[in-house]
Amino acid sequence: MAEQYLVSARKYRPQTFDTVVGQEHITTTLKNAIRHNQLAHAYLFCGPRGVGKTTCARILAKTLNCEHLTADTEACGTCANCRAFDANASFNVFELDAASNNSVDDIRELVAQVRFAPQQGRYKIYIIDEVHMLSAAAFNAFLKTLEEPPPYAVFILATTEKHKILPTILSRCQIFDFKRIRTIDTVAHLQKITTKEGIPAEEDALHVIAQKSEGCMRDALSMLDRISAFTDGSLTYAATMEHLAMLDAAFYFRLTDAILSADLPAALLQFEEAVSRGFEGDAVLLGLSEHFRSLMLCRDERMAKLLDVPANYRALFFDKSRQIAPSFLMNALTLLHTASLEYRNAANKRLHVEVALIRLAYLHYPATEATAPVGDFQKKNLSAPPVKPAPIPSVDASVSVAAAAPIPEISDPAPAPYGSVAAAPIPVAAPMPVSASQPANATVAAPAKPAAARRRISMDLLQKASETAAKVVEDRPIVPVTEADLQDHMEAFCQQLRAGNEHTLLAQFSQVAIRKAGDSEAEFICPTEMAEVYVKNTRDRLIDFFQQKYGRLIRILTRVEVDESLPKPQKQLSKQEIYEELVKENPVLQTLRNTLGLQIEY
Repeated sequence: MAEQYLVSARKYRPQTFDTVVGQEHITTTLKNAIRHNQLAHAYLFCGPRGVGKTTCARILAKTLNCEHLTADTEACGTCANCRAFDANASFNVFELDAASNNSVDDIRELVAQVRFAPQQGRYKIYIIDEVHMLSAAAFNAFLKTLEEPPPYAVFILATTEKHKILPTILSRCQIFDFKRIRTIDTVAHLQKITTKEGIPAEEDALHVIAQKSEGCMRDALSMLDRISAFTDGSLTYAATMEHLAMLDAAFYFRLTDAILSADLPAALLQFEEAVSRGFEGDAVLLGLSEHFRSLMLCRDERMAKLLDVPANYRALFFDKSRQIAPSFLMNALTLLHTASLEYRNAANKRLHVEVALIRLAYLHYPATEATAPVGDFQKKNLSAPPVKPAPIPSVDASVSVAAAAPIPEISDPAPAPYGSVAAAPIPVAAPMPVSASQPANATVAAPAKPAAARRRISMDLLQKASETAAKVVEDRPIVPVTEADLQDHMEAFCQQLRAGNEHTLLAQFSQVAIRKAGDSEAEFICPTEMAEVYVKNTRDRLIDFFQQKYGRLIRILTRVEVDESLPKPQKQLSKQEIYEELVKENPVLQTLRNTLGLQIEY
């Protein structure tokens, strides 16, 4: 009978602390605690999926009951307890899946078992996986036992969502945070497995698998099994990229060359190649963002250690990064980030990605006709008959439609050229040829003025308008501010309010006094805070009114002055206060109330 097949995640599951990958800070702490007999009664292992939480819990349970520990504080694997554990026949280790056993009855049953001492071995270990799935009642039933368990009981809790666990549970456990496994550690572990299995594997292929797993060793081993079956026992970079539905670095290098050369047909054809292979537009945007990020990291040796690309492409990344300006990379990353966020809501997703690629191609150039790059398609059609230019817009129209070319967010004093395209001189439109059939004295339509000329016309008009306005202000005589004139102007303003039937404002301004506070200042004396609010809300209108009278801006000040001679409004008494005042004047009322047992409703 053929041997039963086991997936790599189960076949190569670590059995000792030393074989756990990427969690040395956890395994070292646990081994030292066992060596010095400093064990806690409860542990909480938390972290992302597939990083070794349950594995370390089982290794710890096996090591605690081992009868002959090695010099390195590892389980011997030969004693009766170790053999029983390996055969899943140990009566001292209990595993509970809290995802399916999360009721209070399940925890009560577990608590009842804790009261019995182990028949073999020193400890009874309880491993509760996905502990965050327990109900609130189950957590409460577990609190007392978790805080003060018997000396032979050890609880190991594992979870991927520590924030869902009650703080009272967290305070009773030693918490160990597992981290994501690094790409380099995953690649080294995969190389050991492929060597044992006799599977020829390219390092670049293993690097892609490690990147795709995002620090989860279980996912990496599952992908290794799938790809080895797909390729019939060998792992190549091309087959790995095809099976994982990923675009390789060569694709993004070709797309980057097309973008930097402003070759729009080549860029759009590269995107068409990705679409024809079944890739969505957001995958291209995200992959290109990661590609530009890698190019940005290569520009500084201090950031180069963050580069996470296959070894065969590292030199190409460094060479290409030296040919691209940092400003382009920063602006491109910003543009791609925005395009990725807007992709979900785009009605035409393909057009959305194509527009993003076109904008990337034009990042080196302002969006004007005179500075637009000349691609291969334009070069082939330079001999075509010229299009009749549009008529020159009028001066008034230029004021409203003239717009400056978009300015990049980050610019370098002298961006590094890429190839020969960026270094080529900016093409200038050739003079319009005169056909043989056209008369020599025929009037040729003048070409449209560039945007810069239209902007100059607009600035001239604005400058002339400013000078005219200043001259009008200078010619207007300045009237000095006097106390009597302020009183007359205040009466005129009130007449204006009366004519406009603004009775609310009129009532407030009728109580306000005005006086001169300075050469260009008028102070409004308000009897109440409400009147001051009305004056402040009408400040702009008052400024315009006084500017017409004096020919210059008058500053409006406000101040509240309460007239102490006026009688103050009496306080409104409550029913209870009225009764108390009546009792003070006539105490017999209180005696009458007590005698008759009357209840007063306030």
